[in-house]
Amino acid sequence: MKKYIIPAIILIFCFILVNDIRKIRDLTKSPWIKSQSSYQPTISTSTPEGDDKEIKCEYVQVLNSSPIGIDKNDKIQENIGYQNNKVGLYIYAEVMEFSELASELANSNGGDWGYVLIPYNVKDYDESRWNNLFDRLSEQHLIPIIQLWDIDLDNEKTDKQIIKSAQFLNSLKWPIKQRYVSAYNETNDAKFWKGNVDPEGYAVVLEKTIDELKKHNEDFFVMNGAFNASARTGKDILDESTYLVRMDKKIPGIFKKLDGWASHPYPQPNFSGSKNGYGRDSIRAYEWELSLLQTHFGVKDLPIFITETGWAHKESEDSNNKTKYTFNQYQVADNIKYAFENVWLPDDRIIAITPFTIKYNPPFDNFSWLTQNDSPYPQFTAIKSIKKVKGRPPQVTYAKSKEVKCE
Repeated sequence: MKKYIIPAIILIFCFILVNDIRKIRDLTKSPWIKSQSSYQPTISTSTPEGDDKEIKCEYVQVLNSSPIGIDKNDKIQENIGYQNNKVGLYIYAEVMEFSELASELANSNGGDWGYVLIPYNVKDYDESRWNNLFDRLSEQHLIPIIQLWDIDLDNEKTDKQIIKSAQFLNSLKWPIKQRYVSAYNETNDAKFWKGNVDPEGYAVVLEKTIDELKKHNEDFFVMNGAFNASARTGKDILDESTYLVRMDKKIPGIFKKLDGWASHPYPQPNFSGSKNGYGRDSIRAYEWELSLLQTHFGVKDLPIFITETGWAHKESEDSNNKTKYTFNQYQVADNIKYAFENVWLPDDRIIAITPFTIKYNPPFDNFSWLTQNDSPYPQFTAIKSIKKVKGRPPQVTYAKSKEVKCE
């Protein structure tokens, strides 16, 4: 009997191998999920038609996400679909401690799952660093709003960076189901768009960005890059109303493709306006923008994300800083507390408020919420103290699995 064992084992092995190759051929008709790690060794086989072209199939490790539902007793904010804590802060990915401080601010006094605005360079594909950051945000119960920046305005480079950055962002472990992305920043000012005022060009980039992100995952929630609402047309700057009209003329219906509206309602002039102001130069500038969208483009009811705002305080740690602002640090704290409690938090159109900025180097530290030695300015303490909502967004769990990819 022993002499028959080895041939039998060989026959069984061949049968399994042929069966696997048939399965692999069948898989060539299926869509594939973005790989999260290096490919395993490849298997090659001929096409079903029997021609000379080879099909290369590889085992890949993929990351599958499953949203955790909301509680039936939650007080839902209708335009976003979950119980929502709007409070947040503008931070930076490079400093680990910033997310901890943001959580201290946004999740205090009854709050949970506040927001952080984080700039993301579209040429940065450091998966380890960004997944470590997103892991911290999950642990600290912070919802990221990713603001794209630094795209190259060269047709070939632009398209490659849109595609590659979308693939990269899709590979990350986002803390909640919604993946908030703001597409660039104040592009009606030339200094934020590679020295150009080009509404037509920005409209094309915005549409391509929306389409590419949505192609990878419908959970991407894409909004415009907020505009400089208060700026009137001048050298290297274009009035927002004119800018929007030219965008829509280039890409008709571009604003109907947005999921939300990013806004920078700064108190002007000179970041020192009244807390009671109205219109495009005020902390209510988003209302003026909503009116433009509805009147000119038939777009209404977009959820509002205040991705920058705030008063500049007189205090600076740069002795050469001669900038003249109206309010000292205590007056700024009173103003921002008033704005949160009486303007932004009661407004059901608003989803998130992330004032600019946690910390900025001199000579622009008049906007900082922390001193250079990381002590809080009074405005930090004031917003930390206000009563907040226990946010309950749909969170996400991740599990790895192996699948076969064929080309």
